[in-house]
Amino acid sequence: MNVPFVDLQAQHRTIRDELNQAIQRVMDRCDFALGQDVVRFEEEFAAFCGTRHAVGVDSGLSALELSLRALGIGPGDEVIVPAHTFIATAAAVTFAGARPILVDVDPATYNIDVAQVEAAITPRTRAIIPVHLYGLPAAMDAIMSLADRHDLAVIEDACQAHGAYYKGRRVGSLGHAAAFSFYPTKNLGGCGDAGMVLTDDAEVAEQVRAMRNCGQKAKYIHELPPFNHRLDTLQAAILRVKLRYLDQWNEARWRNAALYTNLLTGSGIVTPVEDPDSTHVYHLYVVRTPRRDGLQAYLREQGIGTAIHYPVPIHLQPFYAGNGFRRGQFPVTEGLCDEIISLPMFPEMTTEQVEHVAANVAEFLVKERVTEEVRTYA
Repeated sequence: MNVPFVDLQAQHRTIRDELNQAIQRVMDRCDFALGQDVVRFEEEFAAFCGTRHAVGVDSGLSALELSLRALGIGPGDEVIVPAHTFIATAAAVTFAGARPILVDVDPATYNIDVAQVEAAITPRTRAIIPVHLYGLPAAMDAIMSLADRHDLAVIEDACQAHGAYYKGRRVGSLGHAAAFSFYPTKNLGGCGDAGMVLTDDAEVAEQVRAMRNCGQKAKYIHELPPFNHRLDTLQAAILRVKLRYLDQWNEARWRNAALYTNLLTGSGIVTPVEDPDSTHVYHLYVVRTPRRDGLQAYLREQGIGTAIHYPVPIHLQPFYAGNGFRRGQFPVTEGLCDEIISLPMFPEMTTEQVEHVAANVAEFLVKERVTEEVRTYA
C-alpha cells in the first residue's frame, strides 16, 4: 500500500463542484485584485476566529512582517521567537528591520519555553512571537501575562494551527495580532500562496490594509511603505469554500492522530503530547526517534511518504551565519532536528492507511532492536 505524505487531490475531489463554481464567479466578475471574495473571506475568517478585524495578504511571512511593522517594530528593536520553527518566523523580524532573539523550546510540546522567554527580555525587547507549532497552541496565558508585565506586543504565528482552541478561544484571537498562512498543505490551504492578519486593534488593521496595497489609505496617496502583498481574489474564493469544512477536517485529523498514538504506544517512538487546555489540530503528526534517518529510508522503501519539519534549525541556517549564533546554543531544538519525523497526515486518510503506516514504523523499530541485540551479544 502506497501512502503519500499528503493528498490534496483527495480533498479537492470531495468539493470539486463548489470550488469550480467559486472560481467561475470570480472569472465572471473579473475582480481579481482585492475583489468581493477577499472582503467576504476577511469577514468570515474574523468571525470564525473571534476577532474584530482580518486583512488578507499574500503569504504567512507577509502577515508576520506587516503585523510587526503595524505595531511600530523596526530597527533597534528585538523580538523573541522560538528556535524551533520555520525560518519565516525569524525572517519576518529581520525584514521588518528588527533583530530576532531566539530561545529554546519545551522538550515535550516543542513550543516556545516561556521561562526562557522571560530570561531573554532586554530593554530593547518589543515583542514575542509564539508559534503554535504543528497545530498545538502555545502556552498563551503565561505568554500574555509576561507580555503585560513588560509592555510587549504578542503576535501569534498561527500558520500551522487553523481552527485550534486554547481554553475555549480560537488561536488568532489571543494576542495583539496574529498571522496565518494558507499555503496549499495547511489545514486551511489555498491553491497557491495566501495569508491573513487578525487583530482586534483597528489601527493595526488599517496600517496592514494600507501597506499590503502599496501603502495607500486613499487611491494614489501613499502614506505608508508601498508593499504589494495583496490577497488574490481567486485564492479568497477557494478559501471561503474550504473554511466551511475546516472543523470537520480538523476532527478527522484528530481521529487519525489518536489512532496513530494508540497504535504506536509501546513501540519505543515518542508520539505528540496533547494539552488539556488546548485542542491540537495536527497540521503535522510528528514523532521522535534517534533512528529517524533509518526509519525514513525504510518507510520510503515501503511506499510511505514522510517529511522532516525542520532538519536545520534557524540558528544554523546560512542566512543567519553572521548573527553570532553557534552550534550547541539551543540543545533542545538541535536534538529535535536530529530525531523528528512527520508521518503522513491529512483528513482523508483511511483507517487502513494509518494502520499500515503505524505497523511499518513498529516493524522497523523491532528490527532495529533485534539488530542491536545481536551486535551486543556478538
